[in-house]
Amino acid sequence: MGLDAVHRYAMIPPGKLLRPLLVLHAALTVGGELGAVLPAAVGIEGAHVGSLLHDDIIDRDTQRRGRAAVHTEFGPAQAVVAGNALFFSWFAALSECSRLGVPADRVERAMAVQAEAGVAICRGAFDELAMRGDLELGVGAYVAMARAKTAVLLAAACRVGAILGGGDAPTTELLGDFGDHLGICFQIRDDVLPYDPIAARAMGKPSDSDVRNRRPTLPVLIAHRRADPESRAALRHALLDETEPELALCRIRAVLERTGALDTAHAMADDHARRARELLTRLPATAHVAHVRALALLTRPAY
Repeated sequence: MGLDAVHRYAMIPPGKLLRPLLVLHAALTVGGELGAVLPAAVGIEGAHVGSLLHDDIIDRDTQRRGRAAVHTEFGPAQAVVAGNALFFSWFAALSECSRLGVPADRVERAMAVQAEAGVAICRGAFDELAMRGDLELGVGAYVAMARAKTAVLLAAACRVGAILGGGDAPTTELLGDFGDHLGICFQIRDDVLPYDPIAARAMGKPSDSDVRNRRPTLPVLIAHRRADPESRAALRHALLDETEPELALCRIRAVLERTGALDTAHAMADDHARRARELLTRLPATAHVAHVRALALLTRPAY
């Protein structure tokens, strides 16, 4: 009962576990021990889930992973508090790593990475709120927001795993850059999902969330830049003035198809995935590096 019940509901069954897997495989890649870094992997998943609890309240989304969102099931206040506790658990997990034998200097460096990432993620979420309704937003500004909102945590997962596992500075940074490209790829593909009718049915969360929240995601920004005046006006009306989210979604999809925006967004995601994989070619070809490379497949849409 109580807080533990909310946490159990939020975290079980899990999602893709991409972030904790990055922590573990990054540690193993540099010769670390699985058991010693396992708490950090659990902690980063807790921080990620905590952010989802808050996101669902901000976006007024009532579903997550195919069932009622935590704030719908337990109440908004309970979801806020539970999310806060999960953020703190991320740092408590590092203390557990220390008790399991990870040297203090590694724990201290990992702590700094986590703290910086936490602030950057909040900044990205804040910037995303400020961007609502802004169809003149450049692609560069979008990528900067996506990096802070999503890629920073994946990069932090790689860096924390490598640090705790005893990796040297160049390898740690290389793995962090891998996580950065992977995170941008992940965010772009997530932005495309609502506009793919097949993928939208398998999302497990409302497909109209971006439209309801007037969020100018990458494919919408690309389409707005390319569209003729009539299509641009239709896109603006659908995102900013349409009162029926499903109708708005259909109208936006039509403009995206006419402008080829979805194909361009997919190509940008593929480019970041390619750059992530290329970074790994600088590491010895071990089984653990192959596992890290395979994690890029988890950014593909689930359909």
